[in-house]
Amino acid sequence: MTPASDELTPNETSVGPKSAPKIPSIHTRAAITWIAIFPMVALGMSVLAWFAPPWHPVIRSLVLTLIVVPLTVYVTVPALLKAHHKTAHRTWRKPRDVCSKKDGVPPNRAIR
Repeated sequence: MTPASDELTPNETSVGPKSAPKIPSIHTRAAITWIAIFPMVALGMSVLAWFAPPWHPVIRSLVLTLIVVPLTVYVTVPALLKAHHKTAHRTWRKPRDVCSKKDGVPPNRAIR
């Protein structure tokens, strides 16, 4: 009996699922969220104060949160978390061996 094309034979191994990326600590996520929210709230309050001065402060807060919260949750925080992940998991390249003009020996491989 031959195995079906999608089944593995005993000699074959399956590749496991990708490991999930490490989640930043709660403190890092809180800082990133604050960095995302503060500028938007400050800018939004300034615009609403100029645009709608006669509105009651509760109505201004309602309009501001209706704009800032979805923008923060769906756009800004994911972009900042992605940037944080890229910088936190960056692999640095090794410096190239550059020969000095004097002796022709790379500076990190001195003659002993």
